[in-house]
Formats: sequence, C-alpha cells, structure tokens
Amino acid sequence: MALLIATPALLLPGVSPDTAQMVMLVALCAAILTVFEYNSTYPCLYEFRDAPPFNRIRFVSLFVTVFLLSLIVKGQTQPALLPEFVESIGLLISRAVDFPYSPVRLVVLMLPENAPVHQLDMIRALAGLSYLISLVSLAVFVIAIRLTGWPMQNGSFNVWTNLPTFDPTAGRDVVGRLRRDSYVNIGLGIALPFLMPMVVSSASNLFGAAAGGSPQTLIWTVTAWAFFPVSLLMRGIAMGRIAQMIEEKRKYSTISDAGFLPA
Repeated sequence: MALLIATPALLLPGVSPDTAQMVMLVALCAAILTVFEYNSTYPCLYEFRDAPPFNRIRFVSLFVTVFLLSLIVKGQTQPALLPEFVESIGLLISRAVDFPYSPVRLVVLMLPENAPVHQLDMIRALAGLSYLISLVSLAVFVIAIRLTGWPMQNGSFNVWTNLPTFDPTAGRDVVGRLRRDSYVNIGLGIALPFLMPMVVSSASNLFGAAAGGSPQTLIWTVTAWAFFPVSLLMRGIAMGRIAQMIEEKRKYSTISDAGFLPA
C-alpha cells in the first residue's frame, strides 16, 4: 500500500522535497491502517477483507494503473523505450474505444481547446490504458466467482467482518436490501465514467490545469476515473452474489425442515 501511493513520486522527475514528505506521510498512514485492519479481529473500514481475491484484484488493478500511467507521464520529459511502448499501447486502445460519447472521448474533451497535440495524445493514452485495466480486472473477478465459488471457497462467509457498513438486522428482508444495494452499485459503476468528466469539466478547469502543470494530480485523477466505477461494479456483483447465496441457503433450510432431502 505504501509503495502504491509513493509510486508516482518515485518515478516522476522534479518532485519537490515538500511533496515527497507529504506523499511519504500519506503512504505510511495507509500502510499502518492496512496492517492493523488485516490483523484485527473486528471490522473497521475495508470490505471483503476475509473474502479473497476481491481486494487483491482491486489492489493489483490500482497498482498496475498507477505504475503504467506514471511511466507514460515520465516519458514526456525523459523519453525511453518502455514509456514509449506503454504509451503506444494506450494510444492503440484509446483509438479502439474513442467513439462519440464514449468515456475516453469525454475525458479528452475535458482538456482546453488550445491544448497541444502531444498533450491530447498523452491523455488519450492514459485514459485508454486505465480503461482497459479496469475492464480486465472486472473480467478477472467475474471469472474468479465462476471458477472458485466465491465467497464460499473457504467454507464460510462472515457478513460482519466482510461488510462492516451493512447491518443485516436493519430493515425487513436482508436479501432484498442486498439486491437493492447491488443494483445501485452496478448502476453507479456504469454511469460514473460518463458523469465524472462532465462534473469535473462543468465545475472548473481542474483537469486542464492538472494535465498542464501537476503530473501527480493528473495520474491520480485518471486513475480515480477508471478505478472507482469498476470498484463499484465489483461491489455490486459481490453483493448480488451474497444475496443469491443467502437465498439458496433459505431454500435448502425450507426443504430440510419439510422432511425432504435434496436430490
């Protein structure tokens, strides 16, 4: 976790001492929080901490995104073979998904009209690569659910430790609430790639300023644009899976109580 947060500051040139100290402080706090969370008996903030590989897939996706975007931005001032290769892949992907009203097109439109061509290409590469990584991570999670029977591959699932913000005793039917939360998360995950550029663009010129003057802000902005929606989609799919699991358990209990055995 500390390495993830410090990656842009470690790779990008020209980072000021004050920025480096602030990044290291945030990285240290995040690392301490993660260590205490995963070694505690009681839940705190992280969801699905005892239901791998949910958080592992999200972490790997986030780390790969930040690392590759940092390489692309670094290549703008220090050209090298690896950054140019990664940027070429990003441009190739962006051209494949850059159609009218696509998420990548909306990100590019957030730049000022007088933005230079090399800046437009860099933003396209960042958006295309981060979008691909998010889709791949989502596909990996869906495949893991199908192949491993997540989250019951270890034999049990504790709602209290894995969903600390969800109260199963509140409301009437826990299955209905889980399905509702699942639909809300999936809907937000689909809509956010389209809504986030519009909100940022209408609120201020933050994205244009970040693209021109703050490489670290640009990296984290594009990363958040790609990571938050896929994280919500994964959460929605996970909660839908838990609701399905509880419903199947209820059917099994009903058949057992009636004196019949499953065929």
